[in-house]
Amino acid sequence: MQQIKGRLVDLDTRTIYGAIITVNDEGYIENIEKDPSRDKRGHYILPGFVDAHVHIESSMLLPVEFAKLAVTHGTVATVSDPHEIANVLGIAGVEYMLENAAKTPLSINFGAPSCVPATGFETAGATLGIKEIVTLLERDDILYLSEVMNYPAVLHGDMEMLAKISAAIERGKAVDGHAPGLRGEEAAAYARAGITTDHECTSAGEARDKLDAGMKILIREGSAAKNYAALHELIDEFPDRIMFCTDDSHPDDLMAGHINQLVMRAIRDGHDVFDVLNIACRNPVEHYGLDIGKLRVGDRADFILVDDLRFMAVYATYIKGQLVAEAGHHNLGEPINDGTREEPPNRFNCSPKTPADFAVAPGPEGGKMRVIEVFDGELITGKQILAPVLDDAGRPVSEPGRDLLKIAVINRYEDSPPAVGFVTGMKLQRGAIASSVAHDSHNIVVVGVDDEAMCRVANAIIAEGGGVAAGRDEYLEVLPLPVAGIMSDDSGPKVAARYAELSGFARRKLRCGLNSPFMTLSFLALLVIPSLKLGDKGLFDGGSFSLVDLWEG
Repeated sequence: MQQIKGRLVDLDTRTIYGAIITVNDEGYIENIEKDPSRDKRGHYILPGFVDAHVHIESSMLLPVEFAKLAVTHGTVATVSDPHEIANVLGIAGVEYMLENAAKTPLSINFGAPSCVPATGFETAGATLGIKEIVTLLERDDILYLSEVMNYPAVLHGDMEMLAKISAAIERGKAVDGHAPGLRGEEAAAYARAGITTDHECTSAGEARDKLDAGMKILIREGSAAKNYAALHELIDEFPDRIMFCTDDSHPDDLMAGHINQLVMRAIRDGHDVFDVLNIACRNPVEHYGLDIGKLRVGDRADFILVDDLRFMAVYATYIKGQLVAEAGHHNLGEPINDGTREEPPNRFNCSPKTPADFAVAPGPEGGKMRVIEVFDGELITGKQILAPVLDDAGRPVSEPGRDLLKIAVINRYEDSPPAVGFVTGMKLQRGAIASSVAHDSHNIVVVGVDDEAMCRVANAIIAEGGGVAAGRDEYLEVLPLPVAGIMSDDSGPKVAARYAELSGFARRKLRCGLNSPFMTLSFLALLVIPSLKLGDKGLFDGGSFSLVDLWEG
């Protein structure tokens, strides 16, 4: 039996008062007693935060290491889609995440990945058909159907996709959405299929269309996609139908903060503190039916202590009555470094490349190219039609002065020639950067100012069986990711520090002007986000949902 004393933030009565919370030995709240002597002093006690949609793999950390960082920021639960590792390893990857997550008290609630691969226009390491989805949905530890990314399949009545949605609904499990740019009747049709959420809205108008269709909206602030500024006006209008999420957060950002940062920002922007806390703490619990306490008698003792409601500096985090973090430090142990680690699961079968593999054949005389246009802080891309610079053999080449660079995607599951295109907006002036964290199939994506630099960083990743890399001339920096080619098996702080070093190297040595160069790079192969992307089979137009030629016209 233990008692926690402070100022209780009561979301049911929308009041704050001094209280003593009694937690029994099983980790449940046995009693909440008002204590007027604490009305004006002590820590604030409030429910813990929930990330309503996050790919833990994007932190490049195993669940046990992700948890150690998240709990220091007051996160007590996540709604997690394991489709990153599922695209590499299939059901075996999902099981690996479930087994690892079971080793931490953080409540990590996984879904069944609905779109593996995300489209049929790329090569992934696995396929999850209706049989595999039903197998996962039958499990008690799979709570929902993960984001339905192939929205054209829904709109066009694809039988297999509709069968996956029906399988979840029949088992009383929620269906998550992913429909960037979908508006009006198309958004309504998507929702009518049984899809209940969307985290891809980039404007309030788009979000309102989906809210009108009956969906709930997740306001996302991740390492690459940042939509709070465009959507936060919805908090006052729809406090019962909004949630917060990060979606994809790299380790250095996770070190700095998590959902607590969104909460702090919303409160400082003048939104009602009780509305904001309901959004961050309760709405996901109620929508997904999570086994998480809501700070009521009889609930699991999942709550946090904060110093100041304006700044959300989390002093302590309790999960099922266990003090898991205090004063910025977790109490969850350290990673094993005694040489007994198991061989990490992976699937990496491509051989080293040569600079000649990145050459692009000459196009038609006077021809112009379809070029991917990058927007810093957004997952969506544009499309430009540009004339290339040609070498002596008439082949198009990178031109850093125009911010027109080569991009290549290398199939990592089998040997095949790289798909090569061009990109603008990367703001890279020297060398090359590459990553095997390349949503969602996680092939190798590389951008560079010349073929030699691109080849060098790509081969560094191939040699490691996965990672992120940056290089220029004699300089080469690599962060190995041996777990499925997308995660490290090292500690959060070490991975975060190394990742920050690579990001700094890209900005300083390679003069990359992006805020998060590797996160932005990782989404340039995500075909289901409009408008123009590159997969291992070639350029993909999200508008027509088809492969297109590099040369326009």
